[in-house]
Amino acid sequence: MHKSMYSILGLMSGTSLDGLDLAFVQFTQDDSVWRYRIQVAETISYSPDWVKELSEGINLTESALASLNERYTILLANLALAFIDKYQLKPDAICSHGHTIKHQPHLGYTLQIGNLPKLAALLQFPIVCDFRVGDVALGGQGAPLVPIGDELLFSNYDFCLNLGGFANVSTNTHAQRIAFDICPVNTVLNYFAQKLGLEYDAGGAVAATGIVNEQLLADLNALSFYETAHPKSLGVEFVNREIMPILNAYSLAIPDVLRTFVEHISEQISSHIKRFEGKSVLITGGGAYHEFLISRMQEALPEHELTVPDDLTIAFKEALIFGFLGVLRLRNEVNVLASVTGARHDHSSGMIYNDYLS
Repeated sequence: MHKSMYSILGLMSGTSLDGLDLAFVQFTQDDSVWRYRIQVAETISYSPDWVKELSEGINLTESALASLNERYTILLANLALAFIDKYQLKPDAICSHGHTIKHQPHLGYTLQIGNLPKLAALLQFPIVCDFRVGDVALGGQGAPLVPIGDELLFSNYDFCLNLGGFANVSTNTHAQRIAFDICPVNTVLNYFAQKLGLEYDAGGAVAATGIVNEQLLADLNALSFYETAHPKSLGVEFVNREIMPILNAYSLAIPDVLRTFVEHISEQISSHIKRFEGKSVLITGGGAYHEFLISRMQEALPEHELTVPDDLTIAFKEALIFGFLGVLRLRNEVNVLASVTGARHDHSSGMIYNDYLS
């Protein structure tokens, strides 16, 4: 007999490296309908040293990466314990995404660090984690995994668009959920904002002062990935291999780079959304605060209703949904959709560690 209510701590670290998102969420099921309430949530920023280590992790040797994995697992545990202690929480389970270092599903490989069994011993709570590996083993992209949450928690929107390190969208078409990554967002925007000494381009204020370079925009839009059929997903490898060489080939002022890349994001998102039916779009992720980008998207999608929700949902939607993926995993119910990832079949993915008392 499954419970009808779960108190879950969801942990999410995204590719934009802005910190660890922690969301303590109450999930309830009533007449097969799932609802959620975020009770308390925080983002804890990474130290500059951790930002450097995580951003350079893709280049590490196997032994150095194993060390990073061990140390990052301890960091996650310490941050989660401090959060639990601060708010006097009693989670039924802690559900953690970890931090993606490598994502190469075409090679049958994806690595999220911080998912070692040691996490359960350190936290002394049941742990559900490492959600992507099982999907890649079944021939899937291992991403995006959030759409099952979109389907069950946010079904009143035609599109759920997340603007994080990358833009991804999920929607229903032909009676099945599909989702895919569209293009880089904060991985690129933050990189260039940081060259100006800014953590990020708040509201898009810098980008708004720049001028679109039409040739650069055309070069970016011509990348073959954008014409690839879904399922498809992106990692930092794509940015390093495809995006940065194009941007670096132009000697542009940073505001012009930001302005042009905002236009690129807007054009790619709008062109992909227009391929499907539906008009209502829920926008979450850090990019939802980029007011200039949102205004460019609204201009490109004049017939669509773009909704930027409350701050908690914007900032912590991924953390709450990975918490939800953990609930479904604990119930041994489908939490990854083959229609989204391209896996051989729907499945319940994630490792469960609950032997911390032994």
